[in-house]
Amino acid sequence: MKLSLADATTWTADVFARHGCSADNAGAVARALVTAEADGLKGHGLSRIPTYLTLLRSGKVDGQATPVATRTAPAVLAVDAANGFAYPAIDLALRELPPLARDQGVATAAIHRSSHCGAAGWHVERLASAGLVALMVANTPAAMAPWGGRVPVFGTNPIAFAAPRDDASPLVVDLSVSKVARGNLVAAKQRGETIPEGWALDANGNATTDPAAGLKGTMVPLGDAKGAALAAIVEVLAVCLAGAVPSATASSFLDAEGGPSGTGQLMVAFDPCAFGHDRFAPLMTTLAASIVMQDGARLPGARRFTQREAAMRDGVAIPEEALAAADQPG
Repeated sequence: MKLSLADATTWTADVFARHGCSADNAGAVARALVTAEADGLKGHGLSRIPTYLTLLRSGKVDGQATPVATRTAPAVLAVDAANGFAYPAIDLALRELPPLARDQGVATAAIHRSSHCGAAGWHVERLASAGLVALMVANTPAAMAPWGGRVPVFGTNPIAFAAPRDDASPLVVDLSVSKVARGNLVAAKQRGETIPEGWALDANGNATTDPAAGLKGTMVPLGDAKGAALAAIVEVLAVCLAGAVPSATASSFLDAEGGPSGTGQLMVAFDPCAFGHDRFAPLMTTLAASIVMQDGARLPGARRFTQREAAMRDGVAIPEEALAAADQPG
Protein backbone atom coordinates (compact mmCIF):
# COMPACT_ATOMS: atom_id res chain seq x y z
CA MET A 1 0.00 0.00 0.00
CA LYS A 2 1.48 3.33 -1.09
CA LEU A 3 0.27 6.60 0.40
CA SER A 4 1.09 10.28 0.22
CA LEU A 5 3.03 11.58 3.22
CA ALA A 6 -0.09 13.28 4.58
CA ASP A 7 -2.19 10.13 4.20
CA ALA A 8 0.58 7.94 5.62
CA THR A 9 0.76 10.20 8.67
CA THR A 10 -3.01 10.08 9.13
CA TRP A 11 -3.05 6.28 8.71
CA THR A 12 -0.18 5.79 11.18
CA ALA A 13 -1.70 8.13 13.76
CA ASP A 14 -5.01 6.25 13.49
CA VAL A 15 -3.20 2.93 14.07
CA PHE A 16 -1.60 4.19 17.27
CA ALA A 17 -4.81 5.84 18.48
CA ARG A 18 -6.65 2.54 18.03
CA HIS A 19 -3.96 0.76 20.04
CA GLY A 20 -4.06 3.01 23.08
CA CYS A 21 -2.32 6.31 22.31
CA SER A 22 -3.82 9.70 23.01
CA ALA A 23 -4.44 11.78 19.89
CA ASP A 24 -1.44 14.01 20.63
CA ASN A 25 0.90 11.08 21.22
CA ALA A 26 -0.34 9.19 18.17
CA GLY A 27 0.27 12.25 16.02
CA ALA A 28 3.78 12.77 17.38
CA VAL A 29 4.73 9.14 16.73
CA ALA A 30 3.20 9.20 13.26
CA ARG A 31 5.05 12.35 12.19
CA ALA A 32 8.37 10.95 13.37
CA LEU A 33 7.97 7.55 11.72
CA VAL A 34 6.69 8.91 8.39
CA THR A 35 9.42 11.55 8.23
CA ALA A 36 12.09 8.92 8.84
CA GLU A 37 10.54 6.73 6.14
CA ALA A 38 10.43 9.65 3.71
CA ASP A 39 14.08 10.45 4.45
CA GLY A 40 15.11 6.91 3.53
CA LEU A 41 15.89 5.99 7.17
CA LYS A 42 13.75 2.89 7.11
CA GLY A 43 15.22 1.40 10.28
CA HIS A 44 13.60 4.30 12.16
CA GLY A 45 10.56 4.52 9.91
CA LEU A 46 7.39 2.54 9.41
CA SER A 47 9.18 -0.77 10.05
CA ARG A 48 9.06 0.26 13.73
CA ILE A 49 5.26 0.00 13.86
CA PRO A 50 5.10 -3.70 14.89
CA THR A 51 7.57 -3.30 17.77
CA TYR A 52 6.04 0.01 18.90
CA LEU A 53 2.62 -1.63 19.04
CA THR A 54 4.10 -4.49 21.07
CA LEU A 55 5.47 -1.95 23.55
CA LEU A 56 2.04 -0.29 23.76
CA ARG A 57 0.07 -3.50 24.25
CA SER A 58 2.40 -4.71 26.99
CA GLY A 59 2.26 -1.40 28.86
CA LYS A 60 6.01 -0.97 28.52
CA VAL A 61 5.23 2.38 26.87
CA ASP A 62 2.31 4.43 28.17
CA GLY A 63 0.37 5.71 25.20
CA GLN A 64 -1.53 8.16 27.40
CA ALA A 65 1.55 9.72 29.00
CA THR A 66 1.79 13.50 29.18
CA PRO A 67 5.36 14.86 29.24
CA VAL A 68 6.17 17.69 31.65
CA ALA A 69 8.94 20.29 31.37
CA THR A 70 10.37 22.04 34.44
CA ARG A 71 12.78 24.97 34.19
CA THR A 72 15.44 24.00 36.75
CA ALA A 73 17.91 26.80 35.91
CA PRO A 74 17.78 29.89 33.67
CA ALA A 75 18.83 27.90 30.59
CA VAL A 76 17.96 24.34 31.61
CA LEU A 77 14.79 22.31 31.14
CA ALA A 78 14.21 18.97 32.84
CA VAL A 79 11.66 17.02 30.79
CA ASP A 80 9.86 13.98 32.17
CA ALA A 81 8.64 11.79 29.31
CA ALA A 82 6.54 9.86 31.86
CA ASN A 83 7.43 6.47 30.37
CA GLY A 84 5.67 7.35 27.14
CA PHE A 85 7.06 7.51 23.63
CA ALA A 86 10.02 9.86 23.31
CA TYR A 87 8.48 11.95 20.53
CA PRO A 88 5.91 13.92 22.57
CA ALA A 89 8.61 14.82 25.12
CA ILE A 90 10.99 15.86 22.34
CA ASP A 91 8.25 17.93 20.71
CA LEU A 92 7.70 19.66 24.07
CA ALA A 93 11.43 20.40 24.35
CA LEU A 94 11.47 21.74 20.80
CA ARG A 95 8.67 24.16 21.64
CA GLU A 96 10.40 25.39 24.78
CA LEU A 97 14.03 25.59 23.64
CA PRO A 98 13.98 28.29 20.90
CA PRO A 99 12.70 31.19 23.03
CA LEU A 100 14.90 30.07 25.91
CA ALA A 101 18.00 29.91 23.67
CA ARG A 102 17.27 33.36 22.25
CA ASP A 103 16.93 34.74 25.75
CA GLN A 104 19.95 33.00 27.27
CA GLY A 105 22.17 32.42 24.22
CA VAL A 106 22.37 28.69 24.95
CA ALA A 107 19.66 26.41 26.32
CA THR A 108 19.44 22.71 27.05
CA ALA A 109 16.70 20.15 27.68
CA ALA A 110 17.43 16.90 29.51
CA ILE A 111 14.78 14.23 29.00
CA HIS A 112 14.36 11.22 31.29
CA ARG A 113 11.91 8.29 31.58
CA SER A 114 11.97 8.24 27.79
CA SER A 115 12.23 5.64 25.04
CA HIS A 116 13.43 5.18 21.45
CA CYS A 117 13.93 8.62 19.89
CA GLY A 118 14.05 7.48 16.25
CA ALA A 119 15.96 9.53 13.69
CA ALA A 120 17.61 12.13 15.90
CA GLY A 121 18.64 14.23 12.92
CA TRP A 122 15.03 15.30 12.35
CA HIS A 123 14.78 16.71 15.86
CA VAL A 124 17.89 18.89 15.55
CA GLU A 125 16.88 19.84 11.99
CA ARG A 126 13.77 21.49 13.39
CA LEU A 127 15.89 23.62 15.73
CA ALA A 128 18.13 24.57 12.81
CA SER A 129 15.04 25.57 10.84
CA ALA A 130 14.35 28.01 13.69
CA GLY A 131 17.80 29.54 13.17
CA LEU A 132 19.58 27.69 15.97
CA VAL A 133 22.63 25.44 16.05
CA ALA A 134 21.61 22.20 17.75
CA LEU A 135 23.17 19.14 19.33
CA MET A 136 21.35 16.04 20.57
CA VAL A 137 22.56 12.83 22.20
CA ALA A 138 20.57 9.82 23.40
CA ASN A 139 21.32 6.59 25.16
CA THR A 140 19.81 3.29 24.08
CA PRO A 141 19.67 -0.19 25.64
CA ALA A 142 23.03 -1.94 25.87
CA ALA A 143 24.23 -3.23 22.52
CA MET A 144 27.93 -2.43 22.49
CA ALA A 145 30.78 -3.57 24.71
CA PRO A 146 33.57 -1.26 25.89
CA TRP A 147 36.60 -1.60 23.64
CA GLY A 148 38.34 -4.85 24.50
CA GLY A 149 35.32 -6.24 26.35
CA ARG A 150 32.48 -8.57 25.42
CA VAL A 151 29.65 -7.58 27.75
CA PRO A 152 27.39 -4.80 26.40
CA VAL A 153 27.55 -1.66 28.52
CA PHE A 154 26.75 1.08 26.02
CA GLY A 155 23.90 1.53 23.60
CA THR A 156 24.46 2.59 20.02
CA ASN A 157 24.00 6.05 21.60
CA PRO A 158 23.23 8.36 18.66
CA ILE A 159 24.66 11.84 18.22
CA ALA A 160 22.91 14.39 16.00
CA PHE A 161 23.88 17.94 15.05
CA ALA A 162 22.34 20.58 12.82
CA ALA A 163 23.21 24.12 11.75
CA PRO A 164 21.10 26.59 9.74
CA ARG A 165 22.13 27.95 6.34
CA ASP A 166 20.75 31.03 4.62
CA ASP A 167 18.21 30.08 1.92
CA ALA A 168 19.24 26.42 1.99
CA SER A 169 18.55 23.21 3.85
CA PRO A 170 20.36 22.90 7.19
CA LEU A 171 23.55 20.94 7.58
CA VAL A 172 22.49 17.79 9.46
CA VAL A 173 24.75 15.15 10.99
CA ASP A 174 23.04 12.03 12.40
CA LEU A 175 25.09 9.03 13.45
CA SER A 176 25.22 6.23 15.93
CA VAL A 177 28.48 5.52 17.70
CA SER A 178 28.25 1.93 16.50
CA LYS A 179 29.43 1.30 12.95
CA VAL A 180 25.78 1.23 11.89
CA ALA A 181 22.52 1.90 13.70
CA ARG A 182 20.95 -1.14 15.38
CA GLY A 183 17.78 -0.41 13.44
CA ASN A 184 19.59 -1.61 10.31
CA LEU A 185 19.86 -5.06 11.88
CA VAL A 186 16.20 -4.99 12.89
CA ALA A 187 15.17 -4.08 9.35
CA ALA A 188 17.43 -6.76 7.81
CA LYS A 189 15.98 -9.39 10.14
CA GLN A 190 12.44 -8.40 9.20
CA ARG A 191 13.32 -8.66 5.48
CA GLY A 192 15.12 -11.98 5.92
CA GLU A 193 18.38 -10.50 4.65
CA THR A 194 21.98 -10.89 5.80
CA ILE A 195 24.14 -8.00 7.00
CA PRO A 196 27.69 -7.12 5.92
CA GLU A 197 30.48 -8.57 8.04
CA GLY A 198 31.88 -5.93 10.37
CA TRP A 199 28.56 -4.52 11.54
CA ALA A 200 28.03 -6.79 14.54
CA LEU A 201 29.43 -9.66 16.61
CA ASP A 202 27.49 -12.66 17.88
CA ALA A 203 27.13 -13.54 21.57
CA ASN A 204 30.52 -15.29 21.47
CA GLY A 205 32.30 -12.25 20.09
CA ASN A 206 32.60 -13.61 16.56
CA ALA A 207 31.86 -11.64 13.39
CA THR A 208 28.45 -12.48 11.93
CA THR A 209 26.33 -11.76 8.86
CA ASP A 210 23.16 -12.99 10.60
CA PRO A 211 21.17 -9.99 11.92
CA ALA A 212 19.42 -12.15 14.54
CA ALA A 213 22.79 -13.28 15.91
CA GLY A 214 24.00 -9.69 15.86
CA LEU A 215 20.97 -8.53 17.82
CA LYS A 216 21.76 -11.14 20.47
CA GLY A 217 25.42 -10.14 20.49
CA THR A 218 27.08 -6.72 20.28
CA MET A 219 27.44 -3.94 17.74
CA VAL A 220 30.89 -2.99 16.47
CA PRO A 221 31.77 0.57 17.55
CA LEU A 222 32.43 3.25 14.96
CA GLY A 223 36.18 3.80 14.75
CA ASP A 224 36.84 0.94 17.19
CA ALA A 225 38.10 2.36 20.53
CA LYS A 226 37.13 5.91 19.52
CA GLY A 227 33.51 4.90 19.02
CA ALA A 228 33.41 3.22 22.41
CA ALA A 229 34.80 6.42 23.97
CA LEU A 230 32.10 8.49 22.24
CA ALA A 231 29.49 6.09 23.63
CA ALA A 232 30.80 6.79 27.13
CA ILE A 233 30.52 10.56 26.54
CA VAL A 234 26.90 10.15 25.42
CA GLU A 235 26.20 8.02 28.49
CA VAL A 236 27.39 10.87 30.75
CA LEU A 237 25.31 13.49 28.92
CA ALA A 238 22.09 11.57 28.25
CA VAL A 239 22.07 9.43 31.40
CA CYS A 240 24.06 10.98 34.22
CA LEU A 241 23.01 14.58 33.51
CA ALA A 242 19.42 13.71 32.59
CA GLY A 243 18.89 11.24 35.43
CA ALA A 244 17.91 8.46 33.03
CA VAL A 245 18.33 4.68 33.14
CA PRO A 246 21.85 3.57 32.06
CA SER A 247 22.17 1.63 28.83
CA ALA A 248 23.53 -1.36 30.75
CA THR A 249 20.24 -1.83 32.63
CA ALA A 250 17.67 -0.33 30.23
CA SER A 251 15.15 -2.82 28.87
CA SER A 252 14.96 -3.40 25.13
CA PHE A 253 13.18 -1.13 22.67
CA LEU A 254 12.36 -4.22 20.61
CA ASP A 255 10.17 -6.44 22.80
CA ALA A 256 7.71 -6.52 25.68
CA GLU A 257 10.15 -7.97 28.21
CA GLY A 258 10.79 -5.95 31.38
CA GLY A 259 9.50 -2.57 32.46
CA PRO A 260 9.79 0.81 30.73
CA SER A 261 13.19 1.46 29.18
CA GLY A 262 13.56 4.83 30.90
CA THR A 263 16.36 6.05 28.65
CA GLY A 264 17.38 9.68 28.20
CA GLN A 265 18.08 12.38 25.67
CA LEU A 266 19.93 15.69 25.97
CA MET A 267 19.32 18.55 23.54
CA VAL A 268 21.35 21.77 23.37
CA ALA A 269 20.38 24.82 21.29
CA PHE A 270 22.78 27.70 20.51
CA ASP A 271 21.62 31.09 19.22
CA PRO A 272 24.24 32.29 16.69
CA CYS A 273 23.22 35.89 17.38
CA ALA A 274 24.45 35.60 20.97
CA PHE A 275 28.13 35.13 20.16
CA GLY A 276 29.16 38.73 19.56
CA HIS A 277 29.49 38.83 15.78
CA ASP A 278 27.41 38.66 12.61
CA ARG A 279 29.64 36.30 10.65
CA PHE A 280 27.84 33.01 11.34
CA ALA A 281 25.82 32.96 8.10
CA PRO A 282 28.67 33.88 5.72
CA LEU A 283 31.03 31.47 7.46
CA MET A 284 28.46 28.68 7.06
CA THR A 285 28.15 29.58 3.38
CA THR A 286 31.93 29.37 2.97
CA LEU A 287 32.08 26.04 4.79
CA ALA A 288 29.30 24.53 2.69
CA ALA A 289 30.87 25.78 -0.54
CA SER A 290 34.23 24.27 0.36
CA ILE A 291 32.53 20.89 0.66
CA VAL A 292 30.16 20.82 -2.31
CA MET A 293 32.73 22.26 -4.76
CA GLN A 294 34.59 18.94 -4.63
CA ASP A 295 33.47 16.22 -7.01
CA GLY A 296 31.81 13.38 -5.14
CA ALA A 297 31.45 15.30 -1.88
CA ARG A 298 28.12 16.27 -0.36
CA LEU A 299 26.94 18.11 2.72
CA PRO A 300 25.95 15.96 5.68
CA GLY A 301 22.20 15.52 5.53
CA ALA A 302 21.88 16.26 1.82
CA ARG A 303 20.76 12.73 0.99
CA ARG A 304 17.86 12.82 3.42
CA PHE A 305 16.52 16.03 1.85
CA THR A 306 16.77 14.50 -1.64
CA GLN A 307 14.91 11.40 -0.44
CA ARG A 308 12.29 13.54 1.27
CA GLU A 309 11.62 15.53 -1.90
CA ALA A 310 11.07 12.28 -3.80
CA ALA A 311 8.74 10.98 -1.09
CA MET A 312 6.75 14.23 -1.14
CA ARG A 313 6.20 13.61 -4.83
CA ASP A 314 5.79 9.81 -4.89
CA GLY A 315 4.59 8.93 -1.39
CA VAL A 316 5.81 6.03 0.77
CA ALA A 317 4.96 2.35 0.86
CA ILE A 318 3.50 0.90 4.06
CA PRO A 319 5.49 -2.30 4.84
CA GLU A 320 3.53 -5.56 4.88
CA GLU A 321 4.54 -6.26 8.48
CA ALA A 322 3.21 -2.85 9.51
CA LEU A 323 -0.11 -3.54 7.81
CA ALA A 324 -0.36 -6.91 9.55
CA ALA A 325 0.47 -5.45 12.96
CA ALA A 326 -2.02 -2.62 12.49
CA ASP A 327 -4.83 -5.13 11.90
CA GLN A 328 -4.25 -6.94 15.20
CA PRO A 329 -6.63 -6.16 18.06
CA GLY A 330 -5.65 -3.13 20.17
